[in-house]
Amino acid sequence: MDRIALRGMRVYGRHGANPGERDREQPFDIDVLLEIDLRSAQASDVLGDTLDYAGLHRRLAEVVRTRSYALLERLAGELLHVVFADARVRRAQISIAKPALLDGATPSVTLERDNPRWR
Repeated sequence: MDRIALRGMRVYGRHGANPGERDREQPFDIDVLLEIDLRSAQASDVLGDTLDYAGLHRRLAEVVRTRSYALLERLAGELLHVVFADARVRRAQISIAKPALLDGATPSVTLERDNPRWR
């Protein structure tokens, strides 16, 4: 299976379980890895035959900026919903990190799931 990756997204949002974490925006680093069949795009050279990663980036960033969750696990799940709106995506991996949160340590969460809409 072919892959499309979005690496190094930095988006500011209000997510966290501890007191005060949602009072101000903090950085979230996001990596996305998608399994998708790219043979049509390879042959056609047409954007409509592949996943528009600029549009996906915009939609993912909007979720991080406009919603607020206690857990990174929940935020990652919501981002998977955005990715899986495209039934061509067979499987996705989403990693979210909160850089330098714990005295320089960076906690992160990774979810990897099959798309229930895949066709």
